[in-house]
Order: sequence, then structure tokens, then C-alpha cells
Amino acid sequence: MSGCVASNSGGSGSQSSGGPVTLQSNLSSPQAKSAMQNLVDAYNKRGSGKAALNTVASETFRTQLPTYLTSANPPDLLTWYPGSVADSYAKKDLLLDVSDIWTKPDLSGYSDALKKLCTSSTGKKVFVPASYYWWGMFYKKSNFIKWGVQEPKTWDEFIALCKKLKSKGVAPIGLGAGSGTAWVASAWFDYLNIRINGAQYHRDLLAGRHSFDDPQVHKVFDKWAEVLPYFDPNGTALAFQDATTALLQGRTGMMLIGTFFADAAPKDQLDDIDFFQFPIIDPTVQVAEEGPTDGYFASAHTHHAAEVKDLMSWLATTEAQELYIKGSSGTSLPTNPKAKDSGTPLVKKGRALIESAADVTQFFNRDSSDALQPTADNALTRFLAQPKDINSILTNWQRDAQKIWGQ
Repeated sequence: MSGCVASNSGGSGSQSSGGPVTLQSNLSSPQAKSAMQNLVDAYNKRGSGKAALNTVASETFRTQLPTYLTSANPPDLLTWYPGSVADSYAKKDLLLDVSDIWTKPDLSGYSDALKKLCTSSTGKKVFVPASYYWWGMFYKKSNFIKWGVQEPKTWDEFIALCKKLKSKGVAPIGLGAGSGTAWVASAWFDYLNIRINGAQYHRDLLAGRHSFDDPQVHKVFDKWAEVLPYFDPNGTALAFQDATTALLQGRTGMMLIGTFFADAAPKDQLDDIDFFQFPIIDPTVQVAEEGPTDGYFASAHTHHAAEVKDLMSWLATTEAQELYIKGSSGTSLPTNPKAKDSGTPLVKKGRALIESAADVTQFFNRDSSDALQPTADNALTRFLAQPKDINSILTNWQRDAQKIWGQ
């Protein structure tokens, strides 16, 4: 490929320079990586185009994504997230306008909520969704039976469960916010905030319409401090994959995590995994859940615009999404309304959780921007280590966030 940039933010889709479409993927855990290769192989057999998969370690991908998108010769298509995080790139004219493929049968049948999530603030469609999943407090059923404990519903029941597990010599709550996965701790901030202050306040806060040192945010950390004694002491030293192992081996009792963790778990243990809803704290606050959507956006600088759109159109089909679910851990849900999920009891329970929610949030960086996520990582890691310094932590967080919002 030549070094010149052939920008196609207008979406005419006419450029081509031969060779396969490069699909850059952050799905690097063994089952997910294998499932992605199955997708590419199936697409290549169709004969309408050629694609080549390039899998990058998830945390490397995360830090390098802005570089990929601003490169003169970027990957053509990338796995990532819709919503606010995609819009932050679209505002910089880094994403391909794919509005035209949204008029095709497979995508035109998607829900209005998904269509909105995939539309930039200028009204262009810049994303194709493939799957979504849920977050919850995951645990091993056999361990809960062995320990004689049950799923809690309220915050008080949750605290009581933590006390009982600790009395048995088990670290009640695993975390996995170390070794490059500090972002996992944001789930605790997200959930406590949407349980205490509500989803709309949460989104407004992440958009800069409230301050991180507001009294409402202090309430979040007051509540978090109540459970800090029950966190695994190694929680900020382990990556989430290692925290998953600790959970499966019974060294920790439960873990707030998304279903993607199952791609790092042995498949023969999936039947023993269950979850419960993050406890209700204030019954007067509308119940929201984290239900992030995953999928694809393309570089505005691709030299293969027409071919990229062909691949993206196929990735939106029932065939592609069911193929991915079959090859992975099977714990994600397809976005195509006609596609079937794996149908396991766990997935049925997860789908019901999201469908019964009054509101659905995405995740900290997805509801804000990738640029804001490091400010959360710094603040939350400091809080976990030095909870009594919360006043200065929140003052510094607001200062750091203000720099991002001001850009």
C-alpha cells in the first residue's frame, strides 16, 4: 500500500488498492481469538472479498488504538465499541461513514437503541454492532453450596455474605485491577454510581456536566469503603485473567466482571458459573445495568472502503454472529434480532437481566472516551490503596478530567 492517505469519511466507498482487508482484533483470549479466525475463514470462503485477521493483546490494543486510527496506513477494520467512545474518534474524522450499509436488510432490522448507539453526533453511522454482554457478580455454584451461602439481593445481604465468606478464610471479592487491567475497577465505580445516583447522573458526570468532587460522588466512595475490607488483598496486583483463576479455584468468592472473563476460563467449568445482580442500594433509584455492546468500526483512511463495507455487512448477519457465539465461550448475546444465542441457563439469565433493566449503561470509557479512562484508573487505584485520601483523590480526578474535557 502506498503511503498516501485516501480519506473516505464521506463514505463513497470507491477506493481500493488490492490485497485483503486487515481486521485488527483485541479479542486475544484463546476462545475468542479462535472464534474470530472462524469468522474470517468463513468470510473468505464466501468469495465476495478477502480479509486477514491480526490479533493484538487486549491491553496493547487499548493503548495503541489512537495510533492505529491516526496512521497513514491504518488497519482497515477494528474491533471496538460504539456510543460515546466511538463518537470521540468520529469527531476527529477518524472513522469511516458506513451509513449506506445500514439501509441493507440485516442492519435495517436492528433496534432503534442500537441504531442510535452506532450513530455519531453528526448523524453518520460509524459502527456495526456484533454482540453485547452483561456485567454481574459472578461466582461458582459449587463453591456457594460448599460454603452454605446464597445470592444476596440487597446491600445489607451482600455485606452479610462478605462477612460469612471472610469467616471461612475466603477472600470474598476478587478484583483483577492489576497488570494492565486497572480499568476493571471502573465497574465498581459505575455500578455504585448508577445504584446511588442513577444512570442519567452517571452519564452526565462522565460528559463533564458534573464534577468528580461533587458530594454525590463522595457518597459513592463512602459506600465502596464499606466493602473494601472484603476485597482480595491481591486485587490490584492481578490481571483479571488471573483473578478469574483465583475465583475458579475458590481462593475468592465472587467477582464483579463482564462475561468476557469466561473466554479465559476452561470450557468444562462454564456450567458451574453463575452470577447475581449487583445489589440494589436505594430502591427509589431506577435500576440500570451495564450491558456493553461490541463490534466494529473502520478507519476513515482505509484504502479498501468498498471491501470493508462488504465485510462489515456480513459481520452484521445472523450467520456471522451465530458462528462467533458457537466458537467462543458462548456467553455473549448477538445484536442481530434474528440470531440465536447459546441458550444456556446462564445466558438466559443474563439476557433477562438486561431486558428487565430500566436503563442500560455501557462502561466507563464507552460512556465517556478512551482518553478519560486513565483518569479513572489513576483515581480508583489510589482509592483502593489509600481510601482515607479520598478528598484529594477526587480533587485530582476532577483536575485531570477537566484537561480531557477541555481538549
